[in-house]
Amino acid sequence: MAHVDLNKYRPYIIIGFIVLFTLLPLWTRGYIPASDMVTPEGVNLLGNDPWYSVRQVEQTVANFPGYAWFDAMTLYPSGDVVYWGPLFVQIISALCVLVGATTRPEIMVVASWVPPLMGAAMVPVTYLLARKITDWKTGLIAAGLIAVISGSFAHRSLFAFVDHHIAETLFSTIFVLVYVTALLTTRNSPLSRKNFETLKMPVITAAAAGVAYLLGFFNMPTMILLALIVAGFTLIQFLLDFFQDRPSDYLVLVNAVTFGVVIVGITAFGFPHPGLDLSRYTVGHVVAYAALIAGTLALYGLSAYLRGRPKYYFPAALAGLAAIAIAVLFVALPDVYNLLVSSLFAFFGEQAITTTVQEARAWSYAAAWATFHWGLVLAAGGAAALLWWSREKVNPAHVFILVWTAVILASTAAHVRYEYYLAANIALLAAVFAGAVLDATWKDVARLFRAGSGGAPQSPGASGKQEEPAKKGKKGARPPDTRKPKVPPRDQPDYIKVGAFAAVVVVTLLFAGTSLQTNLAYAASAKYSGIDSQWMEALEWMGTNTPDPGVDYHAIYDRDTFTYPKESYGVMSWWDYGHWITFVSKRIPNNNPFQHGVSGPNGSATYFVSTSEEEANRILDNIGTRYVVTDIQLDTGKFHAPATWADPDVGKARFEPEYLLPESAGSTSYQAVPFYNQQYYLTMVSRLHNFDGSMTDPTSQVIYAEYRDAGTANTSLPVITRTEQMNATAAAAAVEAYNKSAPAGAGATLLNMYYQYRGDSILQPVERVPALQHYRLVHETPRNVFSNTGTNGPDLKAVKIFEYVPGAHIKGDGIIEVPVTTNAGRAFIYRQESVNGTFTAPYATSGWSGEVKTTGPYRIVNTGQTFDVTEEDIQQGRTIN
Repeated sequence: MAHVDLNKYRPYIIIGFIVLFTLLPLWTRGYIPASDMVTPEGVNLLGNDPWYSVRQVEQTVANFPGYAWFDAMTLYPSGDVVYWGPLFVQIISALCVLVGATTRPEIMVVASWVPPLMGAAMVPVTYLLARKITDWKTGLIAAGLIAVISGSFAHRSLFAFVDHHIAETLFSTIFVLVYVTALLTTRNSPLSRKNFETLKMPVITAAAAGVAYLLGFFNMPTMILLALIVAGFTLIQFLLDFFQDRPSDYLVLVNAVTFGVVIVGITAFGFPHPGLDLSRYTVGHVVAYAALIAGTLALYGLSAYLRGRPKYYFPAALAGLAAIAIAVLFVALPDVYNLLVSSLFAFFGEQAITTTVQEARAWSYAAAWATFHWGLVLAAGGAAALLWWSREKVNPAHVFILVWTAVILASTAAHVRYEYYLAANIALLAAVFAGAVLDATWKDVARLFRAGSGGAPQSPGASGKQEEPAKKGKKGARPPDTRKPKVPPRDQPDYIKVGAFAAVVVVTLLFAGTSLQTNLAYAASAKYSGIDSQWMEALEWMGTNTPDPGVDYHAIYDRDTFTYPKESYGVMSWWDYGHWITFVSKRIPNNNPFQHGVSGPNGSATYFVSTSEEEANRILDNIGTRYVVTDIQLDTGKFHAPATWADPDVGKARFEPEYLLPESAGSTSYQAVPFYNQQYYLTMVSRLHNFDGSMTDPTSQVIYAEYRDAGTANTSLPVITRTEQMNATAAAAAVEAYNKSAPAGAGATLLNMYYQYRGDSILQPVERVPALQHYRLVHETPRNVFSNTGTNGPDLKAVKIFEYVPGAHIKGDGIIEVPVTTNAGRAFIYRQESVNGTFTAPYATSGWSGEVKTTGPYRIVNTGQTFDVTEEDIQQGRTIN
């Protein structure tokens, strides 16, 4: 049988595997979801931010290659600054121009393919990086793992997840690859200032690292994280080189050239944002990179000065100089201190409001295992392998990989969004460990296979060779036992190594297979992750049936010279929905998913949890709002978010308090149970969405509860000692009577069951809820969120749109009513109690062409007087009588 020399074909085999691994994510993250999501109307993009990215693409295509650093179509009435870079958007825009995609559906399809393409590009990049720090076998394993790795990395490289996150991972990994190449090239070159040839390749590779860094930087200013990694690595590598008496001049060259190129590139790019904020494109980045170069030079000078002295001098001197430098910056240059020191601590910190933002939350152990599972074990082994290989001769590339992983891991632990960065580290280190074990055990596995196939050495007799005569031993000595030799043959495998080989192969395949299965599930469910049908219906209605705000959707405006036209206005909703309002409706939200316009006295959080219409109206007046959009999620599942943003110290506890209740009758074990109190029903989101702004009285029994304070009961929450379902009027009287003579640390209150325990409880206030005087429902979506309650059950729609109006005034006392029928066919009575002898009517009984209509005149209940109110009366705020 002819022997085939596989080494001769190795490059072609490697290329073949890389191509296959590259096609795999294009299939799982591109073709599978695209086959379900592309329609003649375009693509139902995933999540929130992708809608804004495609909005940017539309704007850039219309003004190619112009890029808007200011957007007047969001965050009314100020507009918003765009704080990320143009690269991702301009790559998509250039592709659109190249293929002639000019309509919205065409642009959406082109944009939707870019994330899976960038995810696929990670395959050859990861292969090259793994090969650079180890060998081609490890490179192939790493390429295969990055092709199937799951979690945020896979999700954010799905078709239709049009956001710069996958570009962040790609460009940062490219930088790591080129920077490591520069390190190894420079470390292995005899540097001489007198011989340019010795500097040629080191300078070229370091400059290439600078260009790679700029690619990441022009995509997102959080590329500064990689500079932090370089700084940490530089410090550690200087220490290692000093203790091992190795020169560190290569670090000076690489950092000086790399970040010198970065400084030049950033300066040429310009500074669209003022100040020193490293999260934006400011001159602060130049300061930071200059400080990195200066720090590298200082380390080199200090190490050269202390060379030949006791080893502990160097770290001791570093600690002392660092303390002095921080103190000087704190006192003399507070702006620079905040830039370089305070911002670092802020980055790794956490605030209460971050818990309301999914990607800003801390990473949990459960989430880590759910995402990377056995990859974490393999990656830990890879880190151990790099440390083991560096025990005698430190490889700076290995040190850099370890520091890179440590910082990204810490970033992910603080903010789960960085999980998509960490995917590259997990795949790389898992491959390093798998490759190391395979290298160490392959010979024994080969021996096992040879033995199993009959290729093991046979006994001399069996081979046909004449057996040598046995040497004579002593008289009476037993002849040697030829059946069981004392020394095993050299080709006998080490079964411990064979077992290690098998274990690593099984765990690696388990990691890859489980990840691939998860990715297929992501792809299959992607079509359900866009805007749901109810929101899409409401947004399309708004885009067609509300006044044009007078701002050109595609125009690029200058922030310093732009002013809004007189007819412009804002749309109030929760920040999750801001980009949808901009893209689908082409209207201007008062806040957006960048969490701008959410906090503060005029923020949407304060508005939605306000229990005073007067205060809520003041907010809308201050920010020029005309329409308010609510949905069932904001009303229930997401309610904790505005409550937390409005008051991080208290959160939703003032609206949805928790009490300790016995788990069962007579039980001594307690469980925390949430309830609604009257404050929840008085919030603007509840009064609008649940009650249509109408006055609402309790219509069922409420819970009368007696409790002991947490301090008195020595518990974490108040403990309910007695509950009774009572008529609302009797319950209110009982609360008043009990609290007049309640023991210290005890009290009584009215409660209602939490939404998840009794669905319609959000419609059942425990006391009267006053009407809103300046809000009228103008549209609601068709679906009833209580669709399983039958025809006689409550009817609450998923999304509602209200108009904020001046309202007409009617003199009178008591309660006034007007019948209303919505566009969905739902009928309700708008009721209002007079305030200081006046009713404020938000609905017109004539002259109104909207879909939500009154079906009769206003009628004062106690007098029977009726009134007709025109649309002009409503808008002019006229007094009718």
